[in-house]
Amino acid sequence: MPTRSHTLLVLVILALIGALLLPALASTGGASAAQQATVPPTNTPRATAIPTNTPRFTATPLTSPTSTPTAAPTLTPTKPVSLPTPTLYYPPDPDEADQPTAIPTAMPRLRAQDNDGSQYELFNVLLLGHDGEVEPGQPFHTDTMIVVSVNRDTNTVSMISLPRDLFVYIPNWGMGRLNLAWGYGESIGWTDGGWGMMRQTLLYNFGLETHYYAMVDFGGFEQIIDGIGGVSIAVDCPIIDDICTADCEDGIAGNETWEKKIIDIGVHTMDGEEALWYARSRENTIDFDRGRRQQQILRAIWAATKSSGLITQIPDLWGQVTGVVDTNLPLTEVIPLIPLALSIEPNDIENHFFRKNIETIAWQPPDGSYVQLPDPNGGMMRLIENFLSPPTQNRLRLENARIEILNGSPNEGWDIVAAERLIWEGFAPWAMGYAETTDTLDTLIYDYTGSTKGSSIGELVGLLNILPENVIQQPDPDRTVDYRVILGSTYNSCVDRQWVDPAEMEN
Repeated sequence: MPTRSHTLLVLVILALIGALLLPALASTGGASAAQQATVPPTNTPRATAIPTNTPRFTATPLTSPTSTPTAAPTLTPTKPVSLPTPTLYYPPDPDEADQPTAIPTAMPRLRAQDNDGSQYELFNVLLLGHDGEVEPGQPFHTDTMIVVSVNRDTNTVSMISLPRDLFVYIPNWGMGRLNLAWGYGESIGWTDGGWGMMRQTLLYNFGLETHYYAMVDFGGFEQIIDGIGGVSIAVDCPIIDDICTADCEDGIAGNETWEKKIIDIGVHTMDGEEALWYARSRENTIDFDRGRRQQQILRAIWAATKSSGLITQIPDLWGQVTGVVDTNLPLTEVIPLIPLALSIEPNDIENHFFRKNIETIAWQPPDGSYVQLPDPNGGMMRLIENFLSPPTQNRLRLENARIEILNGSPNEGWDIVAAERLIWEGFAPWAMGYAETTDTLDTLIYDYTGSTKGSSIGELVGLLNILPENVIQQPDPDRTVDYRVILGSTYNSCVDRQWVDPAEMEN
């Protein structure tokens, strides 16, 4: 039986990276856009049980920064690790007087361990998207940075997005935005180039080891989406931003025609240009929310490659893959995983994101720009620990809850939007289409379990923004579902997100 670590590795590494070969396959055709919507998962029993232990860590992170970097401890694993592990190297310190803020102390190298004190073996891959649009001789910006971590011992996986405006220590340079580290490493000829500099920067500032990378520019990103016939995205918060509509690529600055574009809540089919716009937009959101949308696009690419069956062609087309994707992930790591890709469920990945003023501190350097300082004393350490830790028994409880979602509003696709919201949190709901009536005002949830111990009702109420008085208890020992949600026209899918309603923005 396939292990979950292997199948999830296919999802987040092979399907997401392998999907990049599709520009070369565009002429062969693919699944239609209507076939590519992410399908809510079924409640199929897991091949591997979720561990119930609470993980611990091999090193306690430092709780207060100092102005002088100190070497992070090198931890000896309790079992052999075959993955390429970065050796931390700190060059001579930059002149402290030239830095806009104090250089933080290096983070310890972090790896979770089980209750027996054995370190988990983690397989971490850095996924990057860069603009590739700067002036000649200037470093490009890696504006999309996502670390995927596969726990080979517990067969679990998680992803974390790193905002581009995180202000961190970049070895041999000083304090700067995280999205400049790769380009800086390339420009100075650092060992292993931008990859070597980036993995040093992640290790220094976050204690994160990274073993492989895969990178694509934004032009390639558009080709990927168009090559698979577009992607279907369940938009849970309306997005507004400028988009170029004419003379966009004539090379003459100022000739372009720009218009305001709004994408409302619902299920939307996007081509490459629109998907890139959706992934990068932040006029009515902040940089932190972009990480969530970028991970959402990755999920949609996986759904498209899964439905088209193109994943099985990876070995024969690996040369074309590496012609589009810059990666050091060897084919030998990929081939054994290909037969396992189709067993993946959308809720099999844990997603983690930095949040403004929780994991970070907003700050303005002397140059007048706006950046975010990682806050080890705030929520950052908890975020990274959760990212590196395998899911607990609580996550298993959520996944086993049987949830049915019906759209009681006239708004098309809202049941899919709500289901997608729950999938992100580990639930496995069914989107059932319209209810018998579409004139429901407030969202209702029927609880058929008759139980409060081990119940998922609290999470459902919070995630779907349901009023407590609209929770209806109807215990039923012969139930076919545990919870039935009927969405009303006042349903607000934009929960726990930092955004501005387009209707409230000035024209």
